[in-house]
Amino acid sequence: MSAIHPTPLHANSPSAPLPSSPRLRPPTPTLRSRLLLLIPFSLWLIIFVSAAATPPLLDDADSTHAQAAQSMLATGDWVTLHVNGVRYLEKPPLPYWITAISLKLFAPAPPYAARAQAVRSSTFAVHFHLALTVLGLALLGFAWARRAFPSTNQHAALYTAIFLLTSAGVFLFTRVFIPDALLSLLLAFTLYAFLRSLQPPREPASGLRQSPLASRVWPYIMWLSLALAVLTKGLVAIAFVFGTAIIFLYWTRSYPLWRRLRPFTGFLLFFAVAAPWHILAGLRNTGGANGHGFFWFYFINEHVLRFLGRRIPRDYNKLPGYLYWSLHLVWLFPWSLFAPAALIAAWRRRAELLSRTADSFRSQTILLLLIFSALVLVFFSISTNQEYYTFPVYLPLLMLLAAALASMESAAPSLDPTLRRALNFAFAAYATLGLGIAIALAYGLWSSRNLPFVPDIGDLLAHRDVGGYTLSMSHFFDLTGPSFAALRLPAALAMAAFLIGPAIAWILHSRGRFRPAIFTIAATSTVFLVAAHIALVRFNPMLSSVNFARTIFKLERSGQISSNNIVLLFGDQAFGSSIPFYLDRRVDLVNGRTTSMYFGSTFPDAPPIFLTSADLLSQWGRGPRKLLFVPMDHRAEVDQLLGNRQFILQQTSGKALVTDRPLRQP
Repeated sequence: MSAIHPTPLHANSPSAPLPSSPRLRPPTPTLRSRLLLLIPFSLWLIIFVSAAATPPLLDDADSTHAQAAQSMLATGDWVTLHVNGVRYLEKPPLPYWITAISLKLFAPAPPYAARAQAVRSSTFAVHFHLALTVLGLALLGFAWARRAFPSTNQHAALYTAIFLLTSAGVFLFTRVFIPDALLSLLLAFTLYAFLRSLQPPREPASGLRQSPLASRVWPYIMWLSLALAVLTKGLVAIAFVFGTAIIFLYWTRSYPLWRRLRPFTGFLLFFAVAAPWHILAGLRNTGGANGHGFFWFYFINEHVLRFLGRRIPRDYNKLPGYLYWSLHLVWLFPWSLFAPAALIAAWRRRAELLSRTADSFRSQTILLLLIFSALVLVFFSISTNQEYYTFPVYLPLLMLLAAALASMESAAPSLDPTLRRALNFAFAAYATLGLGIAIALAYGLWSSRNLPFVPDIGDLLAHRDVGGYTLSMSHFFDLTGPSFAALRLPAALAMAAFLIGPAIAWILHSRGRFRPAIFTIAATSTVFLVAAHIALVRFNPMLSSVNFARTIFKLERSGQISSNNIVLLFGDQAFGSSIPFYLDRRVDLVNGRTTSMYFGSTFPDAPPIFLTSADLLSQWGRGPRKLLFVPMDHRAEVDQLLGNRQFILQQTSGKALVTDRPLRQP
């Protein structure tokens, strides 16, 4: 580790070179580095690309957001988002623009639910950009770590990419179309460009060369990336980047370097990219609830009131503090097991890591990532939050972890006993957890060995409503013996992976073969994530309502029902949002003027799709045929309302599709 010199960054002038330190060879692309990229690229293909087309879109956010992109193609309106024909003003548009283009390129012409292949194509079109985003995060992590930690012989770069691709949370939170992965990529790229912007045009202290042209370009890349982040998830991007930058510049006493960031011309670029959509959306969306238009709803309701937990409607939760913090051990599993070793190493070098005169790109990277991660984690611990809101810290934390492990690997012969014990603990904990998981899965497989395979797993779950089903793993607690029988294949794969992989990793580590041990853990996680994807496919009848859309198509094509029918959803549209997406048509909502539909419904031009129970009862059996989708939670209510006036067409996972008259003979 090079010594930290006491000269501050701004010692001479805003354009003065950073203080010198021992020269390092600048990293240049080599055949070996390109070959190393084949490892994360292969993992990406196996884990993410192979999972992009299945299962079909889930209800709730997945299909709701896909509808917003779908409506852009149907209406040609790329400014105001619509869901089920209703204005959807909660989110900025960039993820939906990307998805709309993807639907245009990869999906067949609607209707989407006509054939199984069409369902796969449209699902792939919605999810493929999420896979590309993960690849972008892995490549950025590789490039950043390679530049910041060249002394580790590129191991930190490779580990960063591998850790990101095989972490449980990265996989879990890219199964659903949400903007957080794209936000994470853009925020990380903004921070990287920020650091590159601070480097002088000539060779800086770290020995990493940067051309004069690069010194002029990186600030504008930073402002452009920040503008795109704002178009991805709003003003929170500005808060995180500006907060991190201000703290970093103050802490390192480098605030005189602010001119290198090109704040005046850079802000003009930022404004030119980020402002037009906001202005147009505000001008086109006036006269909502209580006279509130886009500006109030988007800036006040969706930013300020959401942070304070007073958003209208108040439909957001806040994780208990113990869950909020501890679940990050799950989201970063299995690599979070190495956190104690990394923390010990960091504590040993705390004076250097927190130096107010950090002068190398390595030290600056570590400090910047620590500040950013702390800011994001503290912010969402105060605000209302969802489990995936802290996705932006995954890459920074995993990069720091990868750098720490690569450094320990390089110093293996002379590693001090405390760090060696911490590494032993991590591998031992992984082996113990792996054995425990394998035993639990083996018990489930054995106890269900004589039970028949039932494709509709939703009918076999206990439905304990753990966490109100707002937690991503809530349905794990619903598993029963009969339901486990539907998960034999993924359970067997996961059991084999955890029975063999952790043990091999422990043996390799005990023999001093650290890198093969890390690769073994990555391979184990890859098999586990493939098994998790298979399990998600098995859960699809419960988590998605695409089969009901297929049923409607089949009945129309067979002539058993007329195409002149009215499809209705009982309750919030999120309960069956995959139906209007795959049907590619508007549906009526009974008692569904709630959550994301509420504010859009207050505009004068909102479509007349909102019915009450009394409206449904008065129209049932009259006029065009009615097809009513009933979520599981409302079955008893609908049975009491309609009684024997309903004809059941399909029942799956407690959900039902009913109609108001008998079917025609085909």
